Amino acid sequence: TFTTDTKSSEENNKTIESLYQLSVDIKKIRRLKEWVLLQDVAYVKEIAGILQEMGADEAAVANILERCPEAILHTPAEINSQRALWQLVCQNEKQLIKLIEQFPESFFTTEHHENQKANILFFQELGLKNNIITRFLTSAPNVFYNPVEKTKTLIETLQKNYLSLGGSDANMKIWILKLLSQNPFILLNTPTTIQENLEFLQKNGFTDQEVLHLLSKLKGFIFQLTPGTMQESLLFSKNVFKCSDQELKQLVLTCPALLYYSVPVLEERLEGLLKAGISIAQIRETPMVLELTTQIVQYRIKKLSALGYDIKNGTLESLNGTKKDFEVNYGKIQSKKERPIFNPVAPINIED
Repeated sequence: TFTTDTKSSEENNKTIESLYQLSVDIKKIRRLKEWVLLQDVAYVKEIAGILQEMGADEAAVANILERCPEAILHTPAEINSQRALWQLVCQNEKQLIKLIEQFPESFFTTEHHENQKANILFFQELGLKNNIITRFLTSAPNVFYNPVEKTKTLIETLQKNYLSLGGSDANMKIWILKLLSQNPFILLNTPTTIQENLEFLQKNGFTDQEVLHLLSKLKGFIFQLTPGTMQESLLFSKNVFKCSDQELKQLVLTCPALLYYSVPVLEERLEGLLKAGISIAQIRETPMVLELTTQIVQYRIKKLSALGYDIKNGTLESLNGTKKDFEVNYGKIQSKKERPIFNPVAPINIED
């Protein structure tokens, strides 16, 4: 994003000296982004001064400039504008400087300033909480680069589809806000993509209510797919589980990962389960196990086997769920195993 006509073939000694005075690791910058040091114009002291004004100590300033050295190529006016922009959603400058330390690249992307501001104000009007907007700014900054008109059109498309699928006016706002907070990258799609993907599901026999269920279950990630990739995944599952269209639909509703993951990912996970001695019938009974990576499955099988639990003959439910879910299940199996079979204080029934 920086022009090369102000770049010399030698390092700028004034820049080096200013960075050195701030205890910045010059070698690190040379290794990662040496081009920054070749620029004829840099604002090292000014940018460091702004960061210090916001409450950054010497170590924090050095850390920020090492991680994002291109910060020194922005004018103080650009950085002050960005500071005012982020203050729209930050509680105070203490929180702001903490975010800059964690996500310097996001903060020092000063292009699309007007778009960023318009999108922030629109999200606030929409009802998104400031802490969610700050999360967008740090983890999905490119969501703010589009003109706000594009963002509004996309939100309108989602709202229209939600209502046409049978969603209620009363719940629409909550649904939209939840969807956005779960997956802001939805906003990088086009209205056409959204339309095509929803139509694909309807053409494949999913009712309006089921499409809404999938949208919520997949947290909007369905819009990052294409009808082609979804078709491939469905065909793969149908062949593996040897099931009818109706049975396949039920499997997908139980485990939307069958629709979301690509064929190579599903193949690899299936192969890992089969190698562990798990049957296709067991997987079909508990398809959610395909949501787990092969490494997680192997680790969990190993832990359960150490307790004498035979996964080949048992249910896959004990493998399922989040790390917390698994630990709870594991604890139950462990306590069952440790419980004495004979209870010395239990009454003994003796026949006459």
